[in-house]
Amino acid sequence: MALAAPAGFAQAAPLDTTATADTAPVAANSADAARTPTSTNVVAAPSAWAAGTRAYLVITAPGGTAAVSGAVATNGGSVFATYDAIGVIVAHSTSATFASSMRTVSGVQQVGATRTSDVPADAYNPALPANPSQSATTLTESNRWDMTQIKADQAWAVTTGAATVKVGILDTGVDDQHQDIAPNFNAADSASCAYGKADTRTGAWRDVGTHGTHVAGTVAAAKNGKGVIGVAPGVKISSVRIAEPGSSLFFAENTICGFMWAGDHGFKVTNNSYYTDPWQFNCPDNIDQAAIIEGVRRAQVYAEGKGSLQVAAAGNSNYDLANKTTDSESPNDSTPVTRTITNACIDIPTELPGVVTVASQASGGAKASYSNFGNGVIDVAAPGGDGSTQVYSTLPGGKYGNMSGTSMASPHVAGVAALIASVNPAFTPAQIRDQLGVQATDRACPSDARCTGTSTKNGFFGEGAVDALKAVGGSTPPPGAYFENLADVAIADNATVESSITVSGVTGNAPATLKVGVDIKHTYIGDLKVDLVAPDGSVYTVHNRTGSGTDNILQTYTVNASSEVANGVWKLRVNDNASQDTGKIDAWNLTF
Repeated sequence: MALAAPAGFAQAAPLDTTATADTAPVAANSADAARTPTSTNVVAAPSAWAAGTRAYLVITAPGGTAAVSGAVATNGGSVFATYDAIGVIVAHSTSATFASSMRTVSGVQQVGATRTSDVPADAYNPALPANPSQSATTLTESNRWDMTQIKADQAWAVTTGAATVKVGILDTGVDDQHQDIAPNFNAADSASCAYGKADTRTGAWRDVGTHGTHVAGTVAAAKNGKGVIGVAPGVKISSVRIAEPGSSLFFAENTICGFMWAGDHGFKVTNNSYYTDPWQFNCPDNIDQAAIIEGVRRAQVYAEGKGSLQVAAAGNSNYDLANKTTDSESPNDSTPVTRTITNACIDIPTELPGVVTVASQASGGAKASYSNFGNGVIDVAAPGGDGSTQVYSTLPGGKYGNMSGTSMASPHVAGVAALIASVNPAFTPAQIRDQLGVQATDRACPSDARCTGTSTKNGFFGEGAVDALKAVGGSTPPPGAYFENLADVAIADNATVESSITVSGVTGNAPATLKVGVDIKHTYIGDLKVDLVAPDGSVYTVHNRTGSGTDNILQTYTVNASSEVANGVWKLRVNDNASQDTGKIDAWNLTF
């Protein structure tokens, strides 16, 4: 499945959940070839699910679906969903001759089976995923290795992301009730696209596994003092479940539905930690797979045209995507066979034009052992974990846990893309994509002959490792030296507390534009007076009992400290001036 190695969630991690596969005959070159025709006559369209029902993409010119929809029924099929804007019909049929017959219909450009197994009966009356009971956590937020590796913890002092930026999680679903996801969850723009048709019932978007909830937490778990923090904890996330229950497979019609939904619902970014089942690689010389490529490609172009950037995992087979030779993992919904392939065969959606392809890094920054690679294919790299050091994030039911894979690397990049969109709201998808490359930190090839390219762009890391701090600061990093204190300091009622930073190695005086990043968790900030205290005792007030009943201070202040010697002990002094509301200094920093 698109979750588990080797066939799954972006051939996702060996440590991801393994899916079960339905049993079906093996197709030769076409999914039709594996089926025995039942009749040479016209077959009546099914009025409901029946054993042997298969799914097909019927592709016409955009706007041309109505003209051929009648032929679907005439040739023994039924229209399950229609995407007229891109000229795609999702059709079902039990007839083994359906595809070949439809290919002769005027106005039909391509027809392809999307699977080698039957469409589940659940497609006709989908069961809602479980809504798990929630467990509270005593876990407090800390700076995890993956967030410090991309400097997300430093970026939060500049921005945590804008609530106007929507990120779509196209995955197994998301537990919207989770304590770290609920504050940022956007139910109005969430749905299930399992089977290729949007299901907007409340809860249809929920997780049928654990993968999607884990991915969602990496993108935007709330900065709320408990659990974990996502890369962009201020943005909104929506769940578009494209995995089918039971198998957790992601078929082409599901991906098409997800991309169309993303475009129509204003998602600035989508994360795609999967490949489109059942083919690890879709080859244009295969009549079915050619239709899959075209249908998903059109949906991606549609979404991008509506302002949505797609970010996708490169896959976990340690495979050179720039030098393809064989595929032994497909079809993964029946019985895989080994076949010879070329670079014309592509992993979708990650290898579609316009999609950001993400490789995975271990905690030290090296290529993760499982990560796919390929010069000219990989765009950027991000933390995905390897070995015993994995990515820690949210799990359904208010829980937390570790996973590794390019599935985990991709949401880091989606989060950085959301931060870029937050500070550059007018950016197009192409501009966000370009900026991801500009802000990435160059990583040269190691002593590994498989890695080809230059120090600025190569097959292991693409244009480099994403850097959230650079992303929110523009194309260049913030000037001067950076110092921070991440230790919590409790703020009691009617008390004054201080947190210190020792600055060294800075020549001369502090700048006139000293940046003071403040992260204070405290209800009713109208109680608080916040001062920056210079090494000589001079006091610079940055917050003085404003904000009334607002909670928390998460802001970067600019202080003219040009009269102060830079080196020495600087303090953040917080004075609580009333009873009842308390909190803590969560973190603060200075940028010279």
